[in-house]
Amino acid sequence: QVQLVESGGGLVQAGGSLRLSCAASGLTFSRYIMGWFRQAPGKEREFVARIRGSGILTYYADSVKSRFTISRDNAKNTVYLQMNSLQREDTAVYYCAGASGALGAAKDVDLWGQGSQVTVSS
Repeated sequence: QVQLVESGGGLVQAGGSLRLSCAASGLTFSRYIMGWFRQAPGKEREFVARIRGSGILTYYADSVKSRFTISRDNAKNTVYLQMNSLQREDTAVYYCAGASGALGAAKDVDLWGQGSQVTVSS
């Protein structure tokens, strides 16, 4: 059974940090582009970051560039999202995502995690 299981969300004060993890099983992990999306209340799910199978090439949404870092450990079948300098606008449910092809929008995603709530307080 293919699944993505997330962990690491929670409540943090503005300016703080959190790290999300997403453990994959049932797939050849290194063949997938992995990414993170988020969805705030009343808004559409939006792209946050992606990383290619090799772990070398990454891409970020402008809103998180220089604050968030995506990484992966193919030996552990896990992708991470390190979030620093968190702002209230970062409050959302964060979803891990996997794609066998391009990954730039929600429609590209083949696999979704269950979602992790991240709440940033002022």
